[in-house]
Amino acid sequence: QVQLVESGGGLVHPGGSLRLSCAASGIIFGAFTMGWYRQAPGQQREWIATIFTGNTPAYAGAVKGRFTVSRNNAENTAYLQMNNLKPEDTGVYYCNAQYGINDYWGQGTQVTVSS
Repeated sequence: QVQLVESGGGLVHPGGSLRLSCAASGIIFGAFTMGWYRQAPGQQREWIATIFTGNTPAYAGAVKGRFTVSRNNAENTAYLQMNNLKPEDTGVYYCNAQYGINDYWGQGTQVTVSS
């Protein structure tokens, strides 16, 4: 059974930082491309960042320079370090694992940026 479990969300002031984790089980983690997405209230889910199997990252323009995606294959975990958070970063953050036609999602973790 495949599980992706996000953690690390919470309430933070503008300018603050959070580190999200995505712990995977039931997959050969090192073979999967890991992505992070977020969904703000009333909006569609949007792509934030991806860490490929070769450790190459990619970022959406809105978070580039502020967020860092990484992975630890030995721990079957992907991370999203979020710095200089802004109110518009508020939303539910989801991790995604993708390999070929295999596509899995976590349940999401809430991030709220507010003063």
